[in-house]
Amino acid sequence: MRKFLAGAKLLASAWAATLFTGASAHAAQPAPWEVTFQPAATEMMRQIAWFEHYTLWFIVPITLFVLALIAYCILKFRASVNPTPSRTSHNTLIEVIWTVGPVVVLLCLAIPSFQLLTAQYTPPEEAKLTIKATGNQWNWDYEYQTDNTLSFNSAILADSDRAAAGKEDRGVYPRLLAVDNEMVVPVNTMTRVLVTAADVIHAFAMPSFGIKTDAVPGRINEVWFKAEKEGLYYGQCSELCGKDHAFMPIAIRVVSDAQYKTWLAAASSDLPGANKALMAEVDSKDKVAAAGN
Repeated sequence: MRKFLAGAKLLASAWAATLFTGASAHAAQPAPWEVTFQPAATEMMRQIAWFEHYTLWFIVPITLFVLALIAYCILKFRASVNPTPSRTSHNTLIEVIWTVGPVVVLLCLAIPSFQLLTAQYTPPEEAKLTIKATGNQWNWDYEYQTDNTLSFNSAILADSDRAAAGKEDRGVYPRLLAVDNEMVVPVNTMTRVLVTAADVIHAFAMPSFGIKTDAVPGRINEVWFKAEKEGLYYGQCSELCGKDHAFMPIAIRVVSDAQYKTWLAAASSDLPGANKALMAEVDSKDKVAAAGN
């Protein structure tokens, strides 16, 4: 058994290493027939995934238990074998069990749930980078709160623009998720996102980061993340915001600190050029990493 577990752990580690090194350019995006969360890129998302697994230890046994009770009642108390039904109206022991049991279960779920909710609203450190995200029908405006303010629009990438943008690889830049200008942030950096909207209610959501908040006109909501893996991450507006709601993706590219500084300096005067230079550097780095494996 120990050899089996050790082998399984080694296989899982090798698979994860392949996933996040050889294919780091597309670190997380939706997959066909996906039934689990996307790979976690932040500590907060790992906590969310843990809580989901934790709740299943309650949900699955309770569901099976209730199913067994229903089957038992159908077989035991059907009219053909029980023509004279019982008229018992009270059973103290059963009433105590079905009152105390759910209370205990709810407490076991509530305590870690409240702890997780508190952690989501309590950043462990001060943000080193602040970005304002404004939802429009149907794209996003990003404004970097830095010494030299950088603002740009991020909209879904049209198929006709793929060649000019150098984003013809649909494995890295999938249809309906790729954008013309990604939000770029440095890895292992506490980032604050101030979220608002210019017209109707939108929602800023990035599954791999464990963040989601409404973008409300006239109001600023705040989320934060600290991405631990370099790569390109995809999310979407998660609030019904009009006819093109399905065409309002969010793309965040996480790069090294040096790459981010170079991109930020160039983007203030030439955003398309800065994006292409960053993409070329990331692609060359990925090819070297893949060759090393």
